[in-house]
Amino acid sequence: MRQKHFLGVDIGNTQTVIGLLTPQKVIETWRMGTNTKKSCDELAPVIAFWLKGKNLELHEIEGTVISSVVPPANQLWSELAEHYFLCPFVDAHDIARKIVQVDYPRPHEIGTDRLVNTIAAFEKLKRPCIVVDFGTATTFDCVSETGQYLGGAIAPGVNMSIGALFSGTSKLPLIRLEKASVNPIGKSTEEAIRSGILYGFAGMTDRIITELQGQYGQSPATVATGGLAPTIFPLSKKLEKLVPDLTMKGLKICMEVAFDL
Repeated sequence: MRQKHFLGVDIGNTQTVIGLLTPQKVIETWRMGTNTKKSCDELAPVIAFWLKGKNLELHEIEGTVISSVVPPANQLWSELAEHYFLCPFVDAHDIARKIVQVDYPRPHEIGTDRLVNTIAAFEKLKRPCIVVDFGTATTFDCVSETGQYLGGAIAPGVNMSIGALFSGTSKLPLIRLEKASVNPIGKSTEEAIRSGILYGFAGMTDRIITELQGQYGQSPATVATGGLAPTIFPLSKKLEKLVPDLTMKGLKICMEVAFDL
């Protein structure tokens, strides 16, 4: 029997992550900048090129499931699914709400990525947990011992803070973060900014986790995900597990439910 392939699409404010999925696993992921001004005619050849590397054609995709925090991008991917992939298109928020019970006064306000992350984390750990997603914003999401979504906290993102330092001052440079170890005592302006950003975000992460853990009857697991998670994770004293592709794993679960796999 021919293997079924699907696309999972995580549309963030800064980056879009596209995953090639099967009912068994996440095969591969690709990243591109989120750009709502691109057309289907521009995006389709890029995706076709990636798929060709896996010996697949666009029309061999059986379905597309998206998690989006950028509403204008939804229509673009819907049209790609309809006209190029020739497959069904599913919004993961609708599916996630069927999978996870939500203890939240206005559940429609919850970012789809936050729900999808908690679904994947609970599926992996089978215990209460706190998911920290280091993306454009830094989000903290709490899951109960039964897998219920409880809410959480939102803080500025790492790159957002770097950009604010650069745009809000006259002399501070725009820096790039590096995965190499950082001396807390910076010996240049660039090193000082890296120290402040990295240790500052690690400290913020640990403090917020401490406060959130105090709301639990038992100690929850802590999981880090998102593009900048590998950079902050080694500096945190509270983060226990690093799962960079957690959102895509959650989209795979939504795919299984949506397409009855």
